[in-house]
Amino acid sequence: MTDALAVPGVALRAEALIGLRRVALAQAGSPALAALPGGFVTRRRGHGQEVADVREYVPGDDIRHLDRGSTARTGRLHVRQFQEERDRVTLLVADMRPSMLWGTARAFRSVAAAEALALVGWRTVTEGGRVGLLALSAGDPVAVPVRGRSRGMLDVIGGLVRAHEAALALALAGTDRDPTLEQGLTRVERIAPRGAEVVIASGFDVPGPGLSDRLAALAQGRVSRLLSIVDGGVRRLPRGIYPMRLPDGTRVRVRSAGDPVRPGTAEPVAGLPVIEIDAAEAPDRTAQTIAAAFPADREP
Repeated sequence: MTDALAVPGVALRAEALIGLRRVALAQAGSPALAALPGGFVTRRRGHGQEVADVREYVPGDDIRHLDRGSTARTGRLHVRQFQEERDRVTLLVADMRPSMLWGTARAFRSVAAAEALALVGWRTVTEGGRVGLLALSAGDPVAVPVRGRSRGMLDVIGGLVRAHEAALALALAGTDRDPTLEQGLTRVERIAPRGAEVVIASGFDVPGPGLSDRLAALAQGRVSRLLSIVDGGVRRLPRGIYPMRLPDGTRVRVRSAGDPVRPGTAEPVAGLPVIEIDAAEAPDRTAQTIAAAFPADREP
């Protein structure tokens, strides 16, 4: 890989995606307003293996759940409360086709897509769910089987990094044609079981004539959530005329009116609502968008 492709925002680093765990959990720790008025989204207690809280012992508590560390520090009995585990499966679909390998501000759209999916994935495994990955590019897709806990999320991160490096290598070799998104999504039905949540992060360029039908088929027994990755730097161009080169080599001139575009106004894709992610925004800001769109204890 050349030095130009190794800079932050162009290269996708595993340590950066692992570091997003802290960002994701910081947002998850702040109760978000529920979608309906009058309520707060709270973490559900249960009998899983993920610790949700530690509190003082009261008569009737199961002594098998004593927390020895807190008990030793305070001199009073403390017990652990556990988070309920549910069979929530989330398949993360990352679009790394050639049309995603560019950006004018902080990061390539492909990098922003991977960051957004990592934030979703860390929240999912923390809430007791399982995650898998399908990364689409101009070459062979990268698939990671569904697994739970941090180990499953680390596998997904490894898959994201491998897929992005392969996509950049293909771009360097001159591959600049996008296979249709419809074609790439044909594998989702074989990977995501019924009842799963499918989170697709894409620019939705070159959708293909049958994308609406493909998403409708996915909706049969699954829930699709669409993250539209946009480049905010383009939206903030000052008034003027700009030369552009299209993938087929054609050179055109594009006029910018210089009018700011209000964020969050993404058009529906195939009739489905879209959550807009700006590649120019820092991951902390993306985490806030994810926290609002994917509240804790959501039902797929």
